[in-house]
Amino acid sequence: MTTPIVRFAPSPTGRIHIGNARPALFNHLFAAAHHGRFVLRFDDTDLARSTAAFAQEIEIDLAWLGIRPDLVVRQSERGSLYAEAVARLREAGRLYPCWETAEELEKRRKLQQARGLPPIYDRAALRLLPQDRARFEAEGRRPHWRFRLEPKTVGWTDLIRGAAHIDCASLSDPVLIREDGTYLYTLPSVVDDIDLCVTHIIRGEDHVTNTGVQLQLFEALAADRPPPIFAHHNLLVSVEGEGLSKRTGSLSISSLREEGYEALAVAALATLTGSSEAVRAVRSLDDLARGFDLAHVSRNPARFDPHDLEGLTHRTLALFDFEDVRERLAALDVVGFKAEPFWRAVRGNLTRFEDARDWWRVVEGEIEAPREDADFLREAAALLPAEPWDAESWGVWTHALKAKTGRKGRALFHPLRLALTGAEKGPELAALLPLIGHARVLARLGL
Repeated sequence: MTTPIVRFAPSPTGRIHIGNARPALFNHLFAAAHHGRFVLRFDDTDLARSTAAFAQEIEIDLAWLGIRPDLVVRQSERGSLYAEAVARLREAGRLYPCWETAEELEKRRKLQQARGLPPIYDRAALRLLPQDRARFEAEGRRPHWRFRLEPKTVGWTDLIRGAAHIDCASLSDPVLIREDGTYLYTLPSVVDDIDLCVTHIIRGEDHVTNTGVQLQLFEALAADRPPPIFAHHNLLVSVEGEGLSKRTGSLSISSLREEGYEALAVAALATLTGSSEAVRAVRSLDDLARGFDLAHVSRNPARFDPHDLEGLTHRTLALFDFEDVRERLAALDVVGFKAEPFWRAVRGNLTRFEDARDWWRVVEGEIEAPREDADFLREAAALLPAEPWDAESWGVWTHALKAKTGRKGRALFHPLRLALTGAEKGPELAALLPLIGHARVLARLGL
């Protein structure tokens, strides 16, 4: 395989949600697995709805997921490329003007359906006489421009769906340019893919029909080059089976981040849901990329349940080594020589990363701890070993306490856990005890 070049092409008209993140992750992981390049292309030709603020927020969301593009381009800055392509298509007779209004086209479609005919454009504009065009122009009409499709079946080998084809004779000639001169998605997308030498287009299956049109456009504009290889993946849907929409904020990446889920948990669930691979926790996107294979993606819709992020975030945190989280811990003021053993002690007991702050308070701060069985705690204080403490000190202490009091199991351990941590459950006390220290332990036992 030549060095692959892939692209993720969001429209900056809103925040991206988990359904948008899925193709972004697929493209990133494919590029990582094959030592390729990832292009972030903002499809911002809709000037009325696209904003620089949304583009910036998309980059922030992608960076949080661990996706950092090799190149960022904006279609709003590439107009000269599109104008050149338009000129070539007109000269080749593949782009033609049409003067019908939206109302006229809808009426024509309904008449075709009533006659049992497919509701595709009948190319009436190609039969117009010069005087007809002059009359429309005199009325103040401005044409939209359609790409004339060849009436043939276009086939390709899809990396997910296998052998695929589209009968272009069953499609309307697509509109590439609106009446106001702005471009629809198809033309800038293909021109950019050619100019940026995109080798693989990995996107949702809702674009399958577009592929037939785009392959003809690739052929018209770059016949001397092989077209990109396509892969159309299944779409994420909600637990109820509904599609996701960035307009309604459905499972937006920013909201998942604000809820405290781990980025790698979100990435793993968005990628592995709807595939033959079991959803698993990973330490990095590189770990996810090593097992990434488009052939494992299912053809069925993939139901995304955000509740699965709870357990997956917990399992992800438990995988992290201290170096993975050093800077994040420092942001919580978890620093110093205790920071690394602290992380090893608590990482398996975190629901969210922020929970580490509470456990650091147990180690370094003051807590309000209920004391059960004051007499027992006084005996425990009397038998507390002298420092220095290590991982064996907890066992030494509780063994002596068991021998002295005859207690065991919950009766032995529960009063100690409550007094020392203020919590019913948590990290192993054998690891926490040396971190809490002799003075704090005695104070929490009531001495």
